Formats: sequence, structure tokens, C-alpha cells
Amino acid sequence: MRKFFLPVMLVAALFVVGACGNGDDGITLTVWESLGGPDEFIQQAGERFTELHPHITIEFVNVEIGDAATQIALDGPAGVGPDLFGAPHDTLGNLVVGGHVLPTSNANQVAGQVMPSAVLATTFDGTQYGYPIASETYALFYNRALVSSADVPRTFEDLIIFSHDFNNANPGMNGFVMDVSAAYYTIVFTTAGGNRLFGPTGADMTNSFINSPSAVEGMRFFQNMRDILDVPAGDMNTAFADAAFASGNAAMHLTGPWNIGPFRDAGLDFGVTTIPSLPGEANPPASFAGTRVMFASAYSDYPEEAQMFAQFLISPEMQQLRYEITGALPSMPMELDDEHLNGILAQLEFAFPMPSVPGMAAFWSAMEAASSNIWEGHDIQEQLDMANMAMVGN
Repeated sequence: MRKFFLPVMLVAALFVVGACGNGDDGITLTVWESLGGPDEFIQQAGERFTELHPHITIEFVNVEIGDAATQIALDGPAGVGPDLFGAPHDTLGNLVVGGHVLPTSNANQVAGQVMPSAVLATTFDGTQYGYPIASETYALFYNRALVSSADVPRTFEDLIIFSHDFNNANPGMNGFVMDVSAAYYTIVFTTAGGNRLFGPTGADMTNSFINSPSAVEGMRFFQNMRDILDVPAGDMNTAFADAAFASGNAAMHLTGPWNIGPFRDAGLDFGVTTIPSLPGEANPPASFAGTRVMFASAYSDYPEEAQMFAQFLISPEMQQLRYEITGALPSMPMELDDEHLNGILAQLEFAFPMPSVPGMAAFWSAMEAASSNIWEGHDIQEQLDMANMAMVGN
């Protein structure tokens, strides 16, 4: 997408004879993406797009998703960057502030296609940027040999009742397990009443809301779950929870799609469903969501065509193709030929994108410490106040 400048008379001459050089005839769009599946998707999607638009060719270039946001700042201004590139949604703030990406040209249409969490993830300062092409969250996994689909608790209150009975009837086993220190999971207990980390859009840099009355009440309920899972926080980690569920010693587990393959390999007959609702809530709590976004470069010579291709990538047909190639969840509601991923997809409709404000850099360690200490019986308000202080300094 290097820029070339022709003399005015030559441009006029080319226009008169109908040849447009790098205009509508013979456009090549460069797309940065990762290896290991996303590359194959871009290549196959590009071939299909070219069948619909013969004058546009898609060229894949390998730039890994974790590197793209940094590399565009160097290659874009130099005229050697892409027309489109994939990046995580939490890089959006820096990309916009740096002037590296274009607003979504048809934001209303995109917002109507994809999940609410994906819209929020791609919105910065009231403007939508990019096209969400994949999403991820976690959900409730359950072992059908230990709890039937019809009996899976729909509320955390019922989950506690179930687990008390299950634990008493099955010494050495657990009705429910989760990593009680991982902020990625414990955040769900702070979301009752619409409470969200860094505010409704995740962009309030003055208050994390991690120590709000709703959050305190939710973490009090979390603390009381020690009655059904009496394991110290230092031991009740991801490895312990995964092993307990994989070995058939736990009826339910809070985890994500990365465990679908291992649990299948372990020979488990398991299901995946939405997370039980918190006290006083009708819907599942807001789990954290991550969104993979295809951004249109602000340095592209062909911004209209670039966004046309990006829009094509989030059509139902292309979302289905991407799922088949990569196994990643689509960014829109759709039925997949995989009951386990459909369970994750159902939870995704209630998910909240991880904020990308600067305070998130302190969130993980601060909330991990707070969660561990609360699990061990420490004062909830004090722990959450310290977490808030670490994130926003007040």
C-alpha cells in the first residue's frame, strides 16, 4: 500500500484512456494476521471476496496479533503497512490516540450484526472502530455423570444448595470448583445491579467501581462459598480446578473454551451452559470477554475497499468459515455444530469486554490479591478499597 504520486497531466491522460493504475482496476489489499489458522481464513476469505469483486486481490502478510498494534505505528506512516490488520480489542485506545485506525464506516449495521460485548469492545469515546471477527469468554461446565442438564443450577444460591448436598453424599468430591484467586473469574461477583469495572463502558479512569456497594455485596456472597469449597486460596487454583473436573471429582467448573479439547480427551461426558445468576439477578453475570478485531488502517490508500473486505469477514458465512478453520467463537449470535461452544456463545451474550484503560495494568494483581484475601476471610470493603486505590489512586 505504498503511496505513489503521478504528475497531474499523466493522471489525466490515464483517466482519459480508461486505465486507472492502482485505482478500481487492480487493487491489492494487504492484510496482517497470525499464523495457525487465521492465516488460512484470510486466504480463503480473500479468494471468495475476489470472486465477488474481481478487481480486488487480498494479500496475506504474517504479523502476529500481539505485534500488530505496535508495528502499525512504525510501518503505517512509512507507507509499508497494511490496509487491514488484526489486533486485540484492548489495544483500541492506543490505536485511536495514535491516529492509526479508521472509524467503522457502517457502524450501525455492524452493531446490529455482532454481540453487544463486541460493540462495546470496539467503541472508544463514543465512536466505533474496526470489525469484531472473534470473541471469547468462559462459562459453567458440568459433568453429566454427576449432574444432569435439567438439574444444573441456574442461580448461585441453588448452586450452593446443590454443592452442600453433593459434597455430603460424595466425600472427597466437590459440587463446584473454580480458581478463586483469578480476577478473570472472580470479577463476575462484582457485576450485580449493572456494576461494571471502570463504569458502564469500561472507560471511567477516575473510578474502578470494584469497591462499590454492589461489588462488596457480591464478593460477600463469593466469600460465603468457602462453605462448599473449603480449600485455601493458594491451593484452589486453575490447575487444581481443571484436574478435579477432568478426573471426574467435580460436578461443575467455571472455565473457558480452551478446556473443551482436554476434557473431551479425558473422556468426560460434559455440557457447557451460562453462569448461574447472582442473588437478585435474572440474567447470568457479566463475564469478561475478549474480542479479536480487524482494523482498517488510517494509512490505507483504499479505505473503502478495505472496509468492504472487513465487513465481508463478519458475514454469517465467513464467521462460520472462520469457526471451522480456527475453532474460535464468532462475534455474532449463531448456531454452531458444537454443543460445547454453543454454551460459551450463550454466555457471551451477557459478557463485558475487558476494559482497555490504563488502570487495567494494575487490575490483575490487585484483584487477584483481593480475591485471595477475601476467600481467606479478610475484610471485603478494605480489600476492594485497596484494589481500587491500586487502579485509580483514590
